[in-house]
Amino acid sequence: MLEEIKAQAAAAAAELCDKAGLKAGQLLVVGCSTSEVCGDRIGSNSSPEAAQALFEGIYGVLKARGVYLAAQCCEHLNRALIVERGALPGAEIVNVVPRPKAGGSFATAAYGGFEDPIAVEEIRADAGLDIGDTLIGMHLKRVAVPVRLEQKTIGSAHVTAARVRPRFIGGERAVYDSSML
Repeated sequence: MLEEIKAQAAAAAAELCDKAGLKAGQLLVVGCSTSEVCGDRIGSNSSPEAAQALFEGIYGVLKARGVYLAAQCCEHLNRALIVERGALPGAEIVNVVPRPKAGGSFATAAYGGFEDPIAVEEIRADAGLDIGDTLIGMHLKRVAVPVRLEQKTIGSAHVTAARVRPRFIGGERAVYDSSML
């Protein structure tokens, strides 16, 4: 089961990177309920083993592409984020270390798996992957656009994805430049 979760997570991350056109240096936020992945209600049965499989699948894809991962903590840590220090130079760091039942298993796996992890209260990511309906929208740049993935579930969890695009300013006479995407 864990190998299947890892493969599904990698497939979802790769598909989102491709469809969103993510480039090296950009930031992808992931919110994840391992309880939902394992078939339980969100917040009820955190699984460090499932989290490790998810992290390995997603992080392997992103690292190979030079895309940074931001792991969203659970509501007990006000949805703080765990990122590599290099992703956010000069960021205001908060003093917290996630644990499976206080921050979430996925954020805990990211904290243990990153070379130089930090925690921050907020970011503005270029794309997002929501595994188990954890609500990642607050961490996306404006304007968020849904991305329909072929990988609709990971384990038993529903998967939702989004990318961002620049806001359209200036009305009907404005020039749209697709190279900005």
